[in-house]
Amino acid sequence: MADKTPYQVGFANHFATQAIPNTLPYGQNSPQQVPHGLYAEQLSGSAFTAPRKHNQRSWLYRIQPSVVQGDFSIFTQHEMILNSERPTPVPPNQMRWDPLPLPGKKTDFIQGLIPFVRNGNAKNLSGSLVYLYACNQDMEDCYFYNSDGEMLIVLQQGRLRFVTEFGIIEAEPSEIVIIPRGIKFTVELLEDSARGYVCENYGATLALPDLGPIGANGLANPRDFQYPTAWFEDREGDFSLLCKFQDHMWQAPIHHSPLDVVAWHGNYAPYKYDLRLFNTINTVSFDHPDPSIFTVLTSQTNTPGVANLDFVIFPSRWMVAENTFRPPYYHRNFMNEYMGSIYGAYDAKGNGFQPGGSSLHNCMHAHGPDAEAFNNASNVELKPEYYVDTLAFMFESCFVWEPTRFALETPLRQTDYLACWQKLPRHFKGCP
Repeated sequence: MADKTPYQVGFANHFATQAIPNTLPYGQNSPQQVPHGLYAEQLSGSAFTAPRKHNQRSWLYRIQPSVVQGDFSIFTQHEMILNSERPTPVPPNQMRWDPLPLPGKKTDFIQGLIPFVRNGNAKNLSGSLVYLYACNQDMEDCYFYNSDGEMLIVLQQGRLRFVTEFGIIEAEPSEIVIIPRGIKFTVELLEDSARGYVCENYGATLALPDLGPIGANGLANPRDFQYPTAWFEDREGDFSLLCKFQDHMWQAPIHHSPLDVVAWHGNYAPYKYDLRLFNTINTVSFDHPDPSIFTVLTSQTNTPGVANLDFVIFPSRWMVAENTFRPPYYHRNFMNEYMGSIYGAYDAKGNGFQPGGSSLHNCMHAHGPDAEAFNNASNVELKPEYYVDTLAFMFESCFVWEPTRFALETPLRQTDYLACWQKLPRHFKGCP
């Protein structure tokens, strides 16, 4: 593998790339004979008749078409992990968890996926499923694609290389990688171990949010999204092709590498984004602004302004608000919040919210600063302050996040989480 991978930049409109010159057909997508004896194959990420601005598809020119594979059968090794068992009813409690420990035995990226919270399902094309992952070995002779949804991968610890049909993406903590539904890939570690979060989105494809009064240049800039250039693997052998389909893991034998795309063009492809490039918008007068101004990507429902999934970040930034309680105020929301920490300290939570950890606050359940954060923010001298070396994120959804049985029963769950608010004193002195 190459140590460095060239990228095409810009949020997908249309790209064209080839690993061998004169591979891309000129003037049409599927000529009678593709150059170099390749096969033409279209990958559609949207309905054929979707409006042009929402239509997503790419043409792949590959050594073997994707139909060359064996029958799928249930892969029982992963079945207990990926069945995402949920309790009934869902408890309304506020919840918080310690980081997932790194594995003690050899575990690859797919084996290390643990379903944690979810809403909706792939059958209805709505909602999402959040996993934690921890791994310490490459996916050896094993390839994977997800038929249920696109995967938003948040790296928290350890660099990873995603070798995909479209090319190679190398990523590090503070970067995210998006693998659209159906794209085949394998994952290699660039360090001894890795850990992070994955959100499997069943709804509308993630897109940049509208900016409105923010103007042209705020939040994530389209030119900072990076797409791989064509790269292919030409090898034969006995390999495994894994597929997640309707909440089950399936396995089929395959005797050639499915990462054999010599050239491709289109607007449906994997990409990465460096969260450190996000142009943070904040108040320069008073009051803590809503978290919507920190939205990197959004998956919208048919109701305007109501998200199936928002990916929101809280990066290093200046805080200058005057006469204001600067951390998030106490609040109860229509939306449902699953939050994680990549590094540093989050201003509204104490030591219990660690990098690699997470919290859950569902619809209308109160949350906000713990007692220590409240007291500090209420009494500190207000002057311009830079929140340095901090990066947290939130998966926000209009659908209630349902913890899996693992999330409810794991010893990682902080069963004393509510105690962080119980020391809030009564300050009310009555009527004068």
